[in-house]
Amino acid sequence: MNTPATAPAPAKHSGLIPTLYRRFQFLSAKLDAPFLLLVRVYWGWQFAQSGFGRLHNLDRATGFFASLNIPAPHFTVICVSLLEFVGGILLIGGFATRFIGLLLAGDMLVAYLTSDRAALASVISNPGQFYGADPYTFLFAALMALIFGAGRYSVDYLIWRRQGC
Repeated sequence: MNTPATAPAPAKHSGLIPTLYRRFQFLSAKLDAPFLLLVRVYWGWQFAQSGFGRLHNLDRATGFFASLNIPAPHFTVICVSLLEFVGGILLIGGFATRFIGLLLAGDMLVAYLTSDRAALASVISNPGQFYGADPYTFLFAALMALIFGAGRYSVDYLIWRRQGC
């Protein structure tokens, strides 16, 4: 029976493989901030373009929303377009990133529910249909912003540091 006095010492992580793996982990962890910046800039631009395009084609977008039986289609188009345009710009700068990610993720879930309900319903039975739908990559990017935040290269980070957190 091992007593505390005779218990074996914990194994040290020595050897080439554990050492290389720890170095790999350390170096790959340095990629999180540039990766989040890349995601924010690319998808923020995509959201902003989408919103901007709809704002400049309100009649066509209103007709599309009306065809989906969305209530108050003209008002809804303006709200959604402004959310995507302004939210995309805020996402690019990394300002209020998690909140904007939440709003944009909600926007994309509504897009699934209204324009591609079959794809949303097939998330388990036919995942290819789900992730092949137009809202998927936008939803994924918005969820990344919500869950991981803006990263080090952002206005959020500057505010956080200034507050001494």
